[in-house]
Formats: sequence, C-alpha cells, structure tokens
Amino acid sequence: MHFAGALDAAFQQPYDRHARAMRLTALDLTFIVVYLAGITAFGIALRRGQSTVRDYFLGGRTAPWWALAFSIVATETSTLTIVGTPALAFAGNLTFLQLVLGYLAGRVVIVLVFLPRYFRGEYYTAYQLMERRFGAKVKAVAASTFLVTRALAEGVRIAAIGFVIQAAFGTGQRTSVLLIVALVLVYTFEGGMKAVIWTDVVQFLLYFSGSIATFFILLHAIPGGWASVVHAASATDKFRLFDFSFSFTNPGKTYTFWSGMIGGTFLTMASHGTDQTIVQRLLAAKSERESKIALLASGGIILFQFALFLVLGVMLYAWQGAPVVHAGQSYDAVLPGFIVTAMPSGMRGFMIAAIIAIAMSNASGSLNSLAASSVLDFQELRGGYEPGGAQRASQEKNQVSAPADAPRNFLRYSRGVTLIWGAILALLGTLNWGPMLEAGLTIASITFGILLGLFLLAFLLRRATASGVLIGMFAGLAAILYIHFRTPLLWTWYVPAGTLITFLAGAVGSLW
Repeated sequence: MHFAGALDAAFQQPYDRHARAMRLTALDLTFIVVYLAGITAFGIALRRGQSTVRDYFLGGRTAPWWALAFSIVATETSTLTIVGTPALAFAGNLTFLQLVLGYLAGRVVIVLVFLPRYFRGEYYTAYQLMERRFGAKVKAVAASTFLVTRALAEGVRIAAIGFVIQAAFGTGQRTSVLLIVALVLVYTFEGGMKAVIWTDVVQFLLYFSGSIATFFILLHAIPGGWASVVHAASATDKFRLFDFSFSFTNPGKTYTFWSGMIGGTFLTMASHGTDQTIVQRLLAAKSERESKIALLASGGIILFQFALFLVLGVMLYAWQGAPVVHAGQSYDAVLPGFIVTAMPSGMRGFMIAAIIAIAMSNASGSLNSLAASSVLDFQELRGGYEPGGAQRASQEKNQVSAPADAPRNFLRYSRGVTLIWGAILALLGTLNWGPMLEAGLTIASITFGILLGLFLLAFLLRRATASGVLIGMFAGLAAILYIHFRTPLLWTWYVPAGTLITFLAGAVGSLW
C-alpha cells in the first residue's frame, strides 16, 4: 500500500467512532508558529564563532556528553518512530522492544571496538579511517554507499511529516515537506553541527515531554483508565514482550528475541558505528571518554522511549474499543489521528510542534552529515583543501602547503553543498513510500551490513587488502539485493547477512 493509500485506509478504519472535523485554535497555531520561528532563530544564532570546517562539521568539539546523548537519541528517533512504533503495538504487541535490546548490545560493541580507533586520529568522517587503512578508493566507495542510503532513508523520514501536517492543516504532502526542509536548511546552513546538536537538545526535550503528556491525556480519555487498557489488550496478548520462536522468513515472526538481539545488535553496530550521521556526533565529543558516556546514556533513553511509544499504541487500541485489526494494513495514522481529533486545544498544537521537532532534528543532522561526507571524502575529485591529520600528513609528505584563505573558502563550499543536499532531500520527501517505520529500516538495512563488513575487515583482519575489501563490498551488495528482491528473508536479518557475506568475500579476495 502506498503512502497516500495507507493514510486514507488508516483513517477510515480506526477513526470512524471518534472522528470529527479538526480545527486548530489560535492557541494551537501559537505553539506551532512560536516553535518554528524560535528554533530557526536559535539555530541561526549559533553561527557565531565559526571560522573553520572543524567548527562547522564538529561544532568545535565543545558539546558536553549529555547534550550529545540527547542529540543521538533525537537523531535516531524520527517521525517514523513516533508515528510508526505506536502503530506496531496497535496492530500487534510489544515484541518490537526485543529489537531495542539489540540496540543496547550494539552500543557496547561500538564503545569497545570502534570508538578507540576513531579517537586515534583527527577524523571528521567515519570513512577517513578507511582511507588510512585501505586508501582513497575504498573511502570513496564507502562514502558513496552512505550518501545513497542516508538520502533515501531520510527521504522516507521527511515524507512521514506529511502525515502530521496533512492531518493538522489539510495541506498537501509536498507543501509540508518544502516548508520543513526550508526551515531546517536555514539554521543548518548557518549554524552547522553546533546548531544541529543544540537544536536537537531542544527538540528532544519537546517531543519527549509531549509523549509523556500524551500518555496521561490518553489515559484520562479512556473510560476506566488503565484497567480498561489491560482488559482490552488481554484478549489479543498485546502486552507480550518476548517471543523465543525462530524464523528467517515468516513475516509474523519479524520481531523475535533472536532476530531482535542479533539483528538489532548488527543494525546498531552499523548505524552508530559506520553511518556518518551518528559517528559525526561521536567525533564531536570533547574526548573519547565523553563520547562513550554519551553513546551508552543514549541507549538507556532509547529503551525507555520505545517502551513508552509501544505502550501508547496499546492504549490507542483500548481507546478505540479494541477494533478488528486487518493484516497487512498500515496503522501509521493512529497517533496523528488521536492528536488532531481528541487532544485539547493548546496541547494539540504542542504535540504537532513536537512531532515537527522530530522531523526537523532528523533532517538537520542528515543534511550536515551528508554535506560533511560529500565535502571531506571526495577531495581528490576537486583537489580542495582537506582539514585534519590525513591532509596534513599528505602535505608534509609532498611538501605542499594549503593557501592562506583555504579554510574560509572551504567553509563557504561546505555551506553550498548543504544547500544542494537540502534540495535533494526535499525532492525525495515528496515521493510515495510504504508503511513508514519498516520502509526506512529496510532501506538502511540493505547497505548497513556492507559498511559494517568493511569496518570489521579493517579492525579484525590485519591481512585485508584494498582490492579484497572492494570485492567483499560488491559481493555483499549483490547478495543483499538478490535476497531482498528474490527471497522471503525478513529485513531484520539483512544486516547480519550483509556483514557476514562482505566479511567472508573480503577475506577471500584479500588472499589474491
């Protein structure tokens, strides 16, 4: 079912009993307008003090660990998460939380294996580490993989904001997307990573407090309160948390303990250990120790947050009077529907602003990381000045010095690339996608395993060669594309499969 069809069907099925014409009050509009204007002005104000690319892409490495933890959570939480996660529990149960347990295990591996290597040099992107190990060609292939994956995945996330804006204002998806991307582009273009991190903090606090408020408003709206929730959910086992069965292909077994722990661990190792969007935040920490604390702290927040979102889905099911759930139908509209039809004036505007905050947080982080990788990982193509240890070593070796105005020109060029990626994300955000949460995760999972396999080859196989790892990456991509289009393997197994195939093919290729 495509995006618009999912919206129509979701509203037709679960909202007949409570539906009424939604009108935003002056108080609602005030919340939304004040937030949009305030966060944009705040981001622009953080431009002060920027003079180098280090300031623009790493925020001068001045952010405390707690701000980075909030920023990491805000980055991996998207409109897909806050809209799609309650929908999973509305239609099913709490077993998605098993995947989050894998998220925690993956963070521990990153702290022990990845971060010590990232902090051994002056790196701006995850793929500069691959350049030191295998050369510029491997770095370019890895960065290209990231750029394509991140752009497509962020396109799904940006498209998701159309659900909220369309439900609230009756505007088209394209108008909603262009408005959000334009505002994000303004402060990301001006403030760089410093603006991204600190606006993430504000946006996290906004949507997290809004989610807590939604819990209590929803609980008050259900006749009988929590007892009614338990009664409505018991018949369909909605509070079920663990499923220890095992299946590679049964869609009904997508979220089991084994697929959650294994798939979630590998997914987080890839997303937080090799994807520039998160790695850039980890590199922006004051020290390796603070980077580790930020990552582990974000895991605790994520666990509580996903549990809250899933419980909201069960409560929405009870609020609707335990409706019949149709297999294969998207219920992504259940939470937006409650917000726009049942929340009181003022709170409705607050929650719409909170969901918009999530979308803006995702988009700003992706814009900055896409620009950073485009600018810093492809310097050979434009012969430009590259900051950091790799370029300095190259200059010392070749006895070449950078022009005096290079940092200023490079900063200007970096901002220009940010504008280009803003236009690309706006275009992708207007496309139609399937059920949002799983669509975004599936897109990312197709290539995450390939990147993780590359990094594990670099970290664990001393004899790995540049030609060998390229063979492994292309073999991994071909295998996962075949698996995705021609086999029934569940998407939760894509990252482990891609990692294993890439690692083994790369190890064999390195023998030649």
